[in-house]
Amino acid sequence: MISQLDFNIVQIDTGLMGPNIVACYLIEGKDNDNNAEYAIIETGNYETTDRLINYFKQQNIPKESIRYVIPTHVHLDHAGGASSLMEALPDATLVMHPKGARHMIDPSKLIAGATVVYGEAFFKKMYGDIKPVAEHRVIIAEDNTTLMLGNRELLFRDTPGHANHHFCIWDETSRGWFTGDTFGLAYPSLDSEQGHFLFPTSSPVQFDPKQLISSIELMMDKEPKYMYLTHFGRIVVEQKHRSDLIQHINDYVNIIESLPEDKRTAEHIETLLTDYTIKALAKHGCKLIQEDIDKAIRLDIKLNSQGLVIWYERANKPRS
Repeated sequence: MISQLDFNIVQIDTGLMGPNIVACYLIEGKDNDNNAEYAIIETGNYETTDRLINYFKQQNIPKESIRYVIPTHVHLDHAGGASSLMEALPDATLVMHPKGARHMIDPSKLIAGATVVYGEAFFKKMYGDIKPVAEHRVIIAEDNTTLMLGNRELLFRDTPGHANHHFCIWDETSRGWFTGDTFGLAYPSLDSEQGHFLFPTSSPVQFDPKQLISSIELMMDKEPKYMYLTHFGRIVVEQKHRSDLIQHINDYVNIIESLPEDKRTAEHIETLLTDYTIKALAKHGCKLIQEDIDKAIRLDIKLNSQGLVIWYERANKPRS
C-alpha cells in the first residue's frame, strides 16, 4: 500500500474504493538547517487520515513537520479527507485552487451536491463528517504560484478541463507533475506489455474538451519525466500518453456530436463509450477478461458519459 519512490516522494494507496484506485503522495523537502518539511498531495477520504497518521508514527515523522495539505481539486476522492486531515495536523496549511477554496471553508454546498449524487447513507459511509476548515488556515494558490517546501519549489498551474477548480503541481526536483485528474486515469490492472493504458475523465459537471487538451499541452511543454497520477501511481512520461489522451478526448466529442438528438442520453452514450474503451483496451493488449474490464472501468465510464452530455448541452445551449 506504500511505495517509497525516489526524489523523497512516497506514494500511498488511500484504499478508497479498493486497492490501486486512489493515491496520495507525501513529498519531503529540507530547510536551511536540514530539517525535513512535508507536503501531502491529495487526501482520499476520512479513513485515509488514519492511514497517514499511522505512517507518520511508524516513520517518526512529527505532525508539526507536515507543512501543507494540497488537494488538486475539490472532488471528494481528492479532497474528501481534507477536513479530518487538517484536524489531525493542527500546524498544517491547506492549499487550494481559488475556485475551490470556498468549498473547504464552507463545505455545505459540496456536501449537499454529493448527497444528491450518492444518497445520504452511502455518502456518510464513504466520506463521513466533512467539516469546515478555518479560513486562516487556507492558502489560495493562483496560477503560477510557487511555494517552497524547504529548498524544494512547487509550482501551481491552473489546469481546467476536468474541473474549473483544478490545479496541477510541478515539482522541479523530480521533473514531475502531480496531475490530479488532468492527465487521465491509468489503473495498473489495465496495463499490458505496451505499458500503461490512459483514458480521460470527463466527469460532471465542468468537463470542457478544449480546455482539457490545452491543460495537457501545458503540462507536456515542461518536458516532464514523470506524471504522478491520483488514479493511479507514477508513470514515466511518453509522447504516446499525450497523443492517446488527446485522441480519446476528440473521439468522445465525435461520439456525442454524431448522434441524433434523441440518442444523446447518458445511458446510450455509456454503452458507446464502454464499447469504445473495450476496443481500445484490446488494441492495447490488455489481457483482462470482460468481467474484470467492466469492473475496472464501469464507474468512470458512467461518470464520463454524464459529463459528456452536460458539456454538450452547455456548449450548444441557444444564446439569448
